[in-house]
Amino acid sequence: MAETGASPLPPTPPARSPLFRAEQFVWLTARVLEQRLFAHHFLNGGADPVETALDAYLNQDGGYGHALEPDLRGPVSQPLHTGHALRVLDSVGRCGGQRVERVCRYLTAVSTPDGALPAIHPSQRDYPAAPFIPIVDDPPSELLATGPVVGVLHRNEVWHAWLFRATDFCWQQVESLEKSHPYEIEAAVAFLDSVPDRPRAEAAADRLGRLVRDDRLAALDPDRLDAFPVAPGYAPGEHHFPHDYARTPRSLARAWFTDEEMSRSLDFLASEQCEDGGWPVRWRQWAPGTALEARPMVTIEALRTLRAYGRSIG
Repeated sequence: MAETGASPLPPTPPARSPLFRAEQFVWLTARVLEQRLFAHHFLNGGADPVETALDAYLNQDGGYGHALEPDLRGPVSQPLHTGHALRVLDSVGRCGGQRVERVCRYLTAVSTPDGALPAIHPSQRDYPAAPFIPIVDDPPSELLATGPVVGVLHRNEVWHAWLFRATDFCWQQVESLEKSHPYEIEAAVAFLDSVPDRPRAEAAADRLGRLVRDDRLAALDPDRLDAFPVAPGYAPGEHHFPHDYARTPRSLARAWFTDEEMSRSLDFLASEQCEDGGWPVRWRQWAPGTALEARPMVTIEALRTLRAYGRSIG
């Protein structure tokens, strides 16, 4: 019992919400683009500043470069940078018009003979790149690069001749997958979630879900990670979880997991917020600057995923 006349204890400060902590992390570490994206998604910021920031990465060929994807450095346009730009535009409702028409011309110019995208165009050879990204003179088409781009364009009802063959390529790749790895499965989901033929997409997604579970490509219990092998070539601890495949409840991949599995996955995602307010990068970190640039991107995606599932972020 306090003594008479003693000063009262100071009030307990309010708990810092995940969103507040993440905001401080973003202002401290993020590039202008991620600052603008954070403001748009969580602080009622407009879409125009996001587009303006994204323009800094745009090249005259209609593609995007300048390390928009941090693991590829240098100024040259690359399919992975350009796919990232389309996802940014999609997230702020600006994936259309002349800007996207120019992007499609770039995609046509860098496509392989079968009409799809390589992961890395050989022009990257003169600039630094992550050691786990091979650069070859005649790169093959990759679902990893093509699937997310095709999905975004279909979701925004973009019509362009490039889409026809690229869509056919994605269907062929998705429906013939017998063995895969998490990033390729995520690319397949990005395609299937938006391609117009919904019955075909649902059937393909059902088959992929069985593959994911049979091959233990999703860590279903974060407390028993040793039971789920990391894919060959991935960094130690580079597990993928149900929320990585089904980033919103509307994703076809949501049906792959029980409510309990998804709840555990989201609990784990929420618990990963670091003391500095950001989320960690789980893939291989090969240079200090790339990890610093990637963490705000990962942080924004984590918050968006938690919010999509109705989790409180503050």
